[in-house]
Amino acid sequence: MIEYDRAPPEVRAVYDDIMATRQTDWINNFWKALAHHPTTLKRTWDSLKQVMAPGALDPLTKELLYLAVSTANGCDYCIASHTAAARKQGATDAMLGELLAVIGMASETNALAKAHQVPIDDRFGSPG
Repeated sequence: MIEYDRAPPEVRAVYDDIMATRQTDWINNFWKALAHHPTTLKRTWDSLKQVMAPGALDPLTKELLYLAVSTANGCDYCIASHTAAARKQGATDAMLGELLAVIGMASETNALAKAHQVPIDDRFGSPG
């Protein structure tokens, strides 16, 4: 992990932006790990800021989606990070419980549809 006090200037610049944007005084381990490759750190932070900025989807919805994908991918770090972020955006225990129920149900029905090679109904149209 690259700590702030040992970070080269280009990494410190990203760290400073992370702290200012998130209104915090610390850098989490994800960014410290990426800091070993400053180009990846900056690119990932810039992309994340853009994608997670308020838009057609509100910040809580974006965090819940991020949490759902992180759960489906089995990323323990991202689950912890985005659960905390979702709570900061107002997610309650009840909301997180329902989210997990939806993730579980989607995982089950996705696996069944895939295993049974269910053809897509014409009425659904094409995905996307």
